Amino acid sequence: EEGTIIKGRPGDAAAASVLIIARDADIQANGDDQNPIVFTSIDDEIRVGEFESSLDLTTQRGLWGGVLILGNAPISAEADEAQIEGIPVTVTEGLYGGDAADDNSGVFEYVSIRFTGAELGPGNELQGLTLGGVGSGTTISHVESINSSDDGIEIFGGTVNISNFIVWAQDDDG
Repeated sequence: EEGTIIKGRPGDAAAASVLIIARDADIQANGDDQNPIVFTSIDDEIRVGEFESSLDLTTQRGLWGGVLILGNAPISAEADEAQIEGIPVTVTEGLYGGDAADDNSGVFEYVSIRFTGAELGPGNELQGLTLGGVGSGTTISHVESINSSDDGIEIFGGTVNISNFIVWAQDDDG
């Protein structure tokens, strides 16, 4: 619901906390401009009804994993499906890709993702938002990714259209 705050626990490698929306599932994150949905660290003392973080929005990064949305849309790989970066191959929920260009992974609207990018291994961090094979039936709009210790967003194939997305204070790519 709008105004919801979801907090991830710290950890790295197999202990990294992430939210995976696997293929054939969907997320209904329907924030609004007055009450966005905030994904942040458990160390953030933000409370329901607030928007301002208690953590430093310019220096604190990698405090939890991030959000991954995986779908059944076509990808540009040598196979019809692949395992998303950062998730072990033993976790089948990490598969993405297929042949459904209009696949629907839900709604991700008016969302703030903060302090992500936990390290899974040397040089292998998660992003603020990772998309794999997400289809055009999915809505992603009015999203911000702040303070990721890797990329603000990383997209692996798919056909989704994204609007009004901002990346700020990431350590790597925007």
